[in-house]
Amino acid sequence: MASKIEVDEIMNAGGDNDTGIDLATNDQILLKVANATRLTMNSTGQTTIVGEGGTTTTSVQQGLAKVWINFEGDGTIADSDSLNVSGLTDRGTGEYTITIANDMANATYSVTGSGTHDSGSYIAWCCISHDTGLAAGSCPTDYMDNGATARDVELACTTIHGELA
Repeated sequence: MASKIEVDEIMNAGGDNDTGIDLATNDQILLKVANATRLTMNSTGQTTIVGEGGTTTTSVQQGLAKVWINFEGDGTIADSDSLNVSGLTDRGTGEYTITIANDMANATYSVTGSGTHDSGSYIAWCCISHDTGLAAGSCPTDYMDNGATARDVELACTTIHGELA
């Protein structure tokens, strides 16, 4: 039979569970399985997990989407749902700018997007606007059909990965 630990709460040394556990400089929490570290949280807020192969680690913060948006891109543009987005601007046919609520650390983040038109009459692909350029606080995206013609899209989805400021 395997050993088992069950807890309802973890408290700090002062007995106050509302403040969580404070890590001093260079302290860390390790979750180990079969004597191998699987999760590490340190005092700087960095969390790493062991990758699928068991030999490399992945930063949880770097792997999370920092911005995403699902929006209506034809007619009156409208944000259906989003994370870390404070605005959406229509710059022209198939051209939109996403305003990031909490800026990225720099303009070298990664953007992924896709879209479609009513009744699937075309599938749109998203590209970063070369003329406008990325900025820490905004992301200009252009949506085009398979013939490279700029198109307003019925449903547009954009995700940004990178480091927050």
